[in-house]
Amino acid sequence: MKFWQGRYIGLFVDKVRSYVREHDWKQPVRSMLVLRGYYPRRLALLSERRMGRQRLTQEHQDREKQLKELKNSLERERREVHRLKKRLKRQREHRSPLGGIRFEALRQLVPIKRGERRPPIGGVRFGDLRRLSPISRNFGVDRGRPVDRYYVDNFLARHADDIRGRVLEIKDATYTRRYGGKRVNVSDVLDVAEDNQRATIVADLTYADHVPSDTFDCVIFTQTLHFIYDVRAAIQTIHRILKPGGALLATFPGISQTSCREYAERYGWAFTQLSARRLFEEAFPAANIRVEAHGNVLAAIAFLHGLAVEELRQEELDYHDPDYEVLITLKALKQEETPS
Repeated sequence: MKFWQGRYIGLFVDKVRSYVREHDWKQPVRSMLVLRGYYPRRLALLSERRMGRQRLTQEHQDREKQLKELKNSLERERREVHRLKKRLKRQREHRSPLGGIRFEALRQLVPIKRGERRPPIGGVRFGDLRRLSPISRNFGVDRGRPVDRYYVDNFLARHADDIRGRVLEIKDATYTRRYGGKRVNVSDVLDVAEDNQRATIVADLTYADHVPSDTFDCVIFTQTLHFIYDVRAAIQTIHRILKPGGALLATFPGISQTSCREYAERYGWAFTQLSARRLFEEAFPAANIRVEAHGNVLAAIAFLHGLAVEELRQEELDYHDPDYEVLITLKALKQEETPS
């Protein structure tokens, strides 16, 4: 009995479904009433199946929604990774390797004359130099030979014949050995720091009374005066300890960063060709002083960014523009004693 009841009820339910598919709503309603009267359990089972299909449909929709959200999240992550890669690439470019700096628009040696075409406002191409931090804060030592040292070396090489006899240098004897050679009989090193094992004389040039007068044939005084507050006292000491006819070879920073951080508290002065001459004329005869300035706008920009000599052309370094004094060099001779 149960078998036949289940079989005919199943056929009855299938017929109801066909009515629904054909959009014939009257017959399904009547059939539902019959089914409710004769076999309510089957009707309940049919309802449960229908509700189950609805739940499956809802779950499918929920999963589709979750999948869409995951895809959107993945796309956002992909865009973020792409943005970070571009940012990293720009940072690597900012730390461009030796010779990789792009500043072609600034490589203008000869000043623009009146009537010549200038780049329009907003048309200058800064390349790698459009940045708020320098490429190197260590004067370019980490990239090669610093720009100011190019001028220092050229100056000492031109006056190598003056580096002879007994020579005094500050902190170490690098330039004495390099440019003095066999002409040097005695090499002394002066430093204010007592722990400098290379120093043969420990003294502060502003009050170095224990250093004998008329002692040295040459004093090499490179990139030092700007660390001394009482510059006049230091100049007077150098003049006193030089032998008559002795030579002072000195260099001073002009356009420069205020030194790396370890020296920032002691960096006191920046000089010009005029100020250097006026200062040393207080101790040396004006006729015995020769002051020169070196550099140009391109050399100044390169030096301020910490670029190295190897990243510039020789003609760019040698070009002289008096409005941009990157380094000041000075040669002063102590007056020789006149026979009485």
